[in-house]
Amino acid sequence: MTRFTVNNQPVEYRLDPKTPLLWALRDASNLTGTKYGCGTGDCGACTVDIDGEAVRSCQATIGSIEGAFVTTIEALSRERAHPVQQAFIAKNVPQCGFCVPGMIMAAAILIKKNRDPSEQDIEEAITNLCRCGIYPRIIEAIQLAARVQRGDETIQVTAAPDINHADAARSIPALTPTTGPAKGATTPPSRR
Repeated sequence: MTRFTVNNQPVEYRLDPKTPLLWALRDASNLTGTKYGCGTGDCGACTVDIDGEAVRSCQATIGSIEGAFVTTIEALSRERAHPVQQAFIAKNVPQCGFCVPGMIMAAAILIKKNRDPSEQDIEEAITNLCRCGIYPRIIEAIQLAARVQRGDETIQVTAAPDINHADAARSIPALTPTTGPAKGATTPPSRR
């Protein structure tokens, strides 16, 4: 049996100690925010915080982290209140979103260690892959998150994840549906 702490909860896995942490988190603990991407440690979709370090969970076995403290995206902030989460939303980083949890975890660890990361610092620390090519926005978002964490700037908070659609539309004007075609839009010809 392997024992360590996940998201501030002591856990004991009755799995082979050679089991990758990724699968223990996803399959045994149902923490599916940690994504399976490549399985070789190259893409970073499975990045978690282990004792303050960004670790590719597909490469760490549960036996190798006995006694460690693991934090996944689920424990960063369920209310999306962490500066990195806020900055990713403010800078419209997510597209398909698959790589985002791993990037957020890596970024959160970076700004905890480096309160004012340069573009080069970010490029060296965030080696996660994104098929959508959102890298320029990631750099902007991480620098914004660092400013927010330092207290130099604030971000207008977006709607909470559990908010209903009508309340979200009131909180975020861009979500308010328009009536009729938008200005400049054309109506497609009808087919008879």
